[in-house]
Amino acid sequence: LLFQKWPLLLVAWVFGCFHDFLGSVASQIAPKSSCVDLSTQQLDIRRLVKYETQHIPVKAVMFITKRGIKICVQPDLKWVQDAIKFLDKGPVRRRPNNKPVSKPKPKPKPRGN
Repeated sequence: LLFQKWPLLLVAWVFGCFHDFLGSVASQIAPKSSCVDLSTQQLDIRRLVKYETQHIPVKAVMFITKRGIKICVQPDLKWVQDAIKFLDKGPVRRRPNNKPVSKPKPKPKPRGN
């Protein structure tokens, strides 16, 4: 009786091991982009569109530019904190132009002789 169910038990055991292996590997996969090296150069805040913070493997802020370039910097720098505040405010809205629209002057009528 045990010999008849042996292949079924083997398949169940292999599936269980494979499932545990995949679960442990998936839980250890690093994010798509993570900072390892940090830039020391100050960035132009106007070219940044968003940022992400990370704590592992190093504490860093990853800025993403309008072109999609990701640049990692030290989070404790003053300009970095200013850039984060700037991005947290959201897009700058321009005030509408409240000047009255001038109408074109009518053309003078031709004088008939």
